[in-house]
Amino acid sequence: MLVSDEPATRDHRHNGAVSEQEAYARAGVDQRGADAAVEALVQSLRLIDPGRPSRVVPLPRHYASVIRFDESTGIAFGTDGVGTKMLVAERLGRYETIGIDCVAMNVNDLICVGAQPLAMLDFILCREADPDVCRAIGVGLRRGAELAGIEIPGGEIAQVGELVAGTELAGSAIGLVALEEIVTGERVEPGDALIGLPSSGLHANGYTLARKALADLPLDDERLGRQLGEVLLEPTEIYARAVLELRSRVDVRGLAHITGDGLNNLTRLAAPVGYEITDPLPVPPIFDLIAELGAVSSDEMYEVFNMGCGFVCVIAAREERAALEVLRGHYPDARTIGRATDAAGEVARS
Repeated sequence: MLVSDEPATRDHRHNGAVSEQEAYARAGVDQRGADAAVEALVQSLRLIDPGRPSRVVPLPRHYASVIRFDESTGIAFGTDGVGTKMLVAERLGRYETIGIDCVAMNVNDLICVGAQPLAMLDFILCREADPDVCRAIGVGLRRGAELAGIEIPGGEIAQVGELVAGTELAGSAIGLVALEEIVTGERVEPGDALIGLPSSGLHANGYTLARKALADLPLDDERLGRQLGEVLLEPTEIYARAVLELRSRVDVRGLAHITGDGLNNLTRLAAPVGYEITDPLPVPPIFDLIAELGAVSSDEMYEVFNMGCGFVCVIAAREERAALEVLRGHYPDARTIGRATDAAGEVARS
């Protein structure tokens, strides 16, 4: 069984998109309520007075935060966790890959602002620290760090049996970015190319809905060609090296990590444009299975999941070919999936 009685952890990226996520709500995740909670928190944080001029670089609704270190350099910060994907790892007793997800969810956000990821701290919240579990999590954290080109110099393990029944894993990452090179998406124009990079599967979003939809299937079910548990634990792809190379060779106008809210994450980019998806990447079979067994509409699937596209690079049309050449060196299946449009704030699929 995939469903737990434990409270669902919301994929907590806030982009203000209006959604009709009925199946997700029935599974235990109230997106609108969570968005309101985020806004309530932010209202208090806006009142912080550090006793000096603020160093925060205004990046509303973006993927990571940046503060000014000096006149030319910014420090980028991001924090995220693996959510209820950890419940699948617990049921299988396999923790060796979940650390990759933790690294990926953090560094994939940092690179969206143009930052070079440098390091991450991990945070393990557990009922009782288990050396074998922590050792296995460390294997994945190490692998993820090496894939991302970062270090993990420290972290925290908190034993809070009165608060949690299992284990939660999160992290906070840091990187550097030249202030004049921060990528906000403000230069995106209608006609710019949207180049999609394939996901490795669910990544670490939407697991509350996925587990609800697949609740009647055993984790050793092999209708997808391998055991369901293996498919669900497939690590999140880390896009850092590909995107960093792309930025060193092509003028990149926008970068979007496709997580909770799906391709609506494109609306986090600053330009007053819209986006039309005309040639989406192939949808991995796991998504079709969730839609079928969970009776989830196509529209909601595209609002909750990445649907096979884990990252989007927005490139001026004149540099589209050069960008594809770079990205296909990392992801042979990368391709142009659509264009920016003049329908501000809209993401359309045709």
